[in-house]
Amino acid sequence: MNRFMEIAIREAREGMDQNEGGPFGAVVIRDDSVISAAHNEVLKTNDPSAHAEILAIRRASAILERFDLSDCEIYTTSQPCPMCLSAICWARIKKIYYGTTTTNVTEIGFDDDRIYRMLRGDTENLPINCENIDSDQCEPLLQEWKLKPDRTMY
Repeated sequence: MNRFMEIAIREAREGMDQNEGGPFGAVVIRDDSVISAAHNEVLKTNDPSAHAEILAIRRASAILERFDLSDCEIYTTSQPCPMCLSAICWARIKKIYYGTTTTNVTEIGFDDDRIYRMLRGDTENLPINCENIDSDQCEPLLQEWKLKPDRTMY
């Protein structure tokens, strides 16, 4: 078994055993060394974004003191949900190693596929109503950012 996936699995078990969240663990690796590890803490924190990958990325960014993790990889016990996949992309992580698939987690009651369907444009039975408002008032913010001389892109 891969030693980094073994750490992710241990993290997932720890979170489950402590009733802190679902069966998910993640490890951020750089230069063949563990930078951070985490498990799902949704139940512990009452934070729906406290997924293992998100927490591992937050911790790695704090440890490395940067948001760009392009020289890192992530090991996760399950294929990342859309939120975690987005965070991985924003962190510029270039390689994901995952254990189970979104199909596997759907079979035990997690419905990541519902969000993936929304992202593919399936607008039938959307669980969220979305309405575009006040674009004219919000668009100047984009121009202000574009013209901001000391901005840092991320």
